[in-house]
Amino acid sequence: MRTAERLTRIPPYLFMELRKKIAQAKADGVDVISLAIGDPVEETPRSVIDELCRTAYDPVNHRYPIDEEKGMLAFRREVARWYADRYGVTLDPATEVLGLIGSKEGCHHFVLARVNPGDTVLMTDPGYPAYRASILMGEGEPYNVPILAKNDYLPDFAAIPTEVAKKATAMFLNYPNNPTGACATRPFLADLVRFARDYDIAVCYDNPYSEILFAGQERISFLQAEGAKEVGVELNSLSKPFNMCGWRIGMACGNADLIAAISKVKENTDSGIFNPIQYAAIVALRREAAYIDRMIEIYTRRRELVLATLRKIGIDFEPPKGTFYLWVPVPGGMTSLEFTNRLFDKTAIVVAAGTAYGKYGEGYIRISLTVPDERLAEAMARIEREFRP
Repeated sequence: MRTAERLTRIPPYLFMELRKKIAQAKADGVDVISLAIGDPVEETPRSVIDELCRTAYDPVNHRYPIDEEKGMLAFRREVARWYADRYGVTLDPATEVLGLIGSKEGCHHFVLARVNPGDTVLMTDPGYPAYRASILMGEGEPYNVPILAKNDYLPDFAAIPTEVAKKATAMFLNYPNNPTGACATRPFLADLVRFARDYDIAVCYDNPYSEILFAGQERISFLQAEGAKEVGVELNSLSKPFNMCGWRIGMACGNADLIAAISKVKENTDSGIFNPIQYAAIVALRREAAYIDRMIEIYTRRRELVLATLRKIGIDFEPPKGTFYLWVPVPGGMTSLEFTNRLFDKTAIVVAAGTAYGKYGEGYIRISLTVPDERLAEAMARIEREFRP
């Protein structure tokens, strides 16, 4: 059966390939430890689960979701309240907030809402692979903008060729950044707004790691920048701060015209978010700020263990202070893929090769901290035994 040509332009999804590799090794009896996928293992807050169960018993919630594509107004109001409380950002729940089936869906619908066939869309390299897939499925043309260690993994807008910027209609950005862990600054966001305004570029600022920050790092939203709502939207999610990855709920916030356009895509694509999940999300946003703090304590402990182990094997670096990933330089004389393969072959540990995120990911691997403490300790012990001088 012939399938759509657009699919031939999309590379295999990184994590699906990793899952296949892990499954095969496990089938062969190997004790594999995966540090490759950012999927928190601690349970969702109990109050959130209880609210899901309570509201799921109400038959009213078995029908199509209230407000359908935009998400129930109560959820959107809670998102607006949360943004005001956490970031000092004012949002109109009716026109500037949209419920999403996770922020990944928002990325895809943003492209369909903004990008015409052949339009240039800017994205960072290294960058989250799903952005490229969404751009290609929307028949846009991705343009890679390097983010380098020497620039704190922030794009240099002045280095983007003028003719490229003039052709661009949209840009994906993601800070705290996956995969590097880098965080944006207020001056950078001001520059981003100016750049977007100068070239009429719609910004899709994907911010699902906004709450995963370590000591000394300021919590920042793109929407805090003056003029941000004139040029773009911010996507966020409950997946990372509340360990709700499988629940699939997030939000788009910002420019009312873009929100309306994304909503139009959604109303012709899905029928909204299951009501009990929205009710549970309200509880998470309203009551579980302390849960985020507890998760940061866990990730801090794990992060220090990994950094200490890496120092023992001769890899010493100062990591950025966002996300639950570590962007680790590989030992001298090895490529990202060579080091990734050696880790797997010698220690049965799976990590993500930096090149999976783009050309400029060469020389790095990404390690996730979302594994139980005892499994991470075992992984670090294996690495130390194999690589310590």
